[in-house]
Amino acid sequence: AGGEVGGAFDISREPLKVRERYGAHSWGQQALLARRLAEVGVPYTLVNFNLNQKTGQDWDNHTDIFNVMKTKLLPPTDRAISTLLDDLEERGLLDSTLLAVYGEFGRTPRINSKGGRDHWPKANFSILAGGGMRTGQVIGSTDKHAAEPDERPVKFKEVHATLFNNLGLPKYQDRIFDLQGRPQHPVEPEIKPLQELV
Repeated sequence: AGGEVGGAFDISREPLKVRERYGAHSWGQQALLARRLAEVGVPYTLVNFNLNQKTGQDWDNHTDIFNVMKTKLLPPTDRAISTLLDDLEERGLLDSTLLAVYGEFGRTPRINSKGGRDHWPKANFSILAGGGMRTGQVIGSTDKHAAEPDERPVKFKEVHATLFNNLGLPKYQDRIFDLQGRPQHPVEPEIKPLQELV
């Protein structure tokens, strides 16, 4: 908590113009903090995009999804992520900083009776940037209903293998041991990184 790392947590040291660029909301300021931590060499940072930190249910839009996304969730998300990417690139940090944005599952392709979408494990997304990857691509697609994977299905295990690979963890397929002492593979040995990105 001391030295450069401790100082990075004090975002009041950042010029007001930069803080405003990220957005006057918790997600923007957390993204700014993530950039400050990367700048001083912290190897891993998690930014949890939940406005409601007690329940963590902001993105669980079973009701009124169009209004909630347009007025509450997407504007601060877009601002925080796009500013973080721009700022990392301007500072020469994007090639050495891997950014991954994703949720736990997708949403149903049909709107429910409450104007929302329910849980849907068949199709999801992830945004990957920086970290030495070959970016600027769309890999995979869904059918016209956004219901099922279509061309080039991508499994999250492949995304995880790519992240481990690009984080410089070549032995990500080695076994680790959980709290009960059982051997586990972070990613099964047969799963390979996304060749389009590495």
